[in-house]
This record gives sequence, structure tokens and C-alpha cells, in this order.
Amino acid sequence: MSSTVRELLNSLHAAATDEERRSWAAASARALGLGGIAVTLVQELVWFSDATSARIEDLQFILGQGPSRLFREDEREVREVPDLGRVLTRQWPQFAAEAEALGIAALFVWPVRIGAVQVGTMTGYRRAPGPLTALQSTHGRLVADALAQQVLNRWPKGDTGAAPARAGTVGLHRAEVHQATGVLSEKLGVTLAEALDRLRAQAYASGESLSETAHRVIQRELPHDPN
Repeated sequence: MSSTVRELLNSLHAAATDEERRSWAAASARALGLGGIAVTLVQELVWFSDATSARIEDLQFILGQGPSRLFREDEREVREVPDLGRVLTRQWPQFAAEAEALGIAALFVWPVRIGAVQVGTMTGYRRAPGPLTALQSTHGRLVADALAQQVLNRWPKGDTGAAPARAGTVGLHRAEVHQATGVLSEKLGVTLAEALDRLRAQAYASGESLSETAHRVIQRELPHDPN
């Protein structure tokens, strides 16, 4: 293991401050030869190193397309998309086009596991095409395991829906998405699944993140306390 990755893994501790976690997330991405990384657990974005990695996860959730959306529970190795341009007209046409517009050329997805159970994925991106080295693939799995433990140690208690999403933090950034889905379902008389589809469509059409669109829906539809 390279000294850079070893030092990073040894330096991550449960009592890390927000700034330390942000720095650790960005440094981990650099050590893996990536532009950024993000972790999603049970469709919740809980950790990201930069705005671009967060946007990639958001686009996958909005469009229902992308490598982490298709990651199977029995997969144990990294899923590589070393040249995203090759899937523009095939597997994920909308997602690939949006990712290309962000300057993303390659994506890599590792399983995030607690013991033998897969609980989510860690997605990394590059701005130049090309596969991972065997060492980078192995190190990515170690970083994903370390992040899984960090997320468990710092999993938020109570209602965190109003907390802003920040790089390197652990939080439930899509809490308002679930709330807005319920609001639309009640207002429109549709199922939760259809309400979420409509919310995704609004976000995609507006170019906003799903969380931003959800916040607008909640502010517009829910009554407010004048005090």
C-alpha cells in the first residue's frame, strides 16, 4: 500500500471535525487518482468530496441511470466505466450526456459494505478516460470500507432535513426529497412512485439539484408559521 493511502486510512477517526472530514474526502480522491468521490447509502447521499461528485450522484438519482444505479448486491469488485463517451447512445444516454457536460470522462463504482452486507456504493470520477490500475482498484475498496465505518459512527440522529449539504459531511441530504414526494402525492392524488417521478422531471427540466427542487416544492406547498 502506498504511504499516502496508508496515512489517510490511519488518520480518519470518529472524532474528526467537519473540516478534517472534508480534507480527508478530497485527499482520498486525489490518492486514488480521481477528481472526486461520493458515497450513497440506501439512496441517500451521505458523503462527497466536491460539488461535481455530489451532482453526479444527484443526476443518477434523478434519471435512474448510471453505473451505481445498476450495481448488484452480489458484486464485490469495482465497476469501471473508463470511457463514458462510449455509452452516450447506448446504456445511459441522458446521464452520459449530462456527465459529459460536467467534463466527466470516466466513472468507477465500489461497493460499500458493513461486514458481508452491501449497504451502498462509492462513486469516483475522472476528467480523462482510462481504467484504474490494480492498485487503485484495491485502494478504492479500502477507502470505501473506511468511509462505511465513518458514516456509521456519525450517522445523524433526529431530523436533519434542513441541514445544508457540505463536502465531507455525513447527513441525510435527501430528507426533503422524501418530504416533497409525500406533499406532491397528497396534492396530486398520485402514488409516491409517480410523485417522485414528477419531482425528478421538475429537477431535470430546471437544471436544479433534486434537493433544491424539493425545497422549492415544500416552501410553496406547506403552510408556514407567521411567527
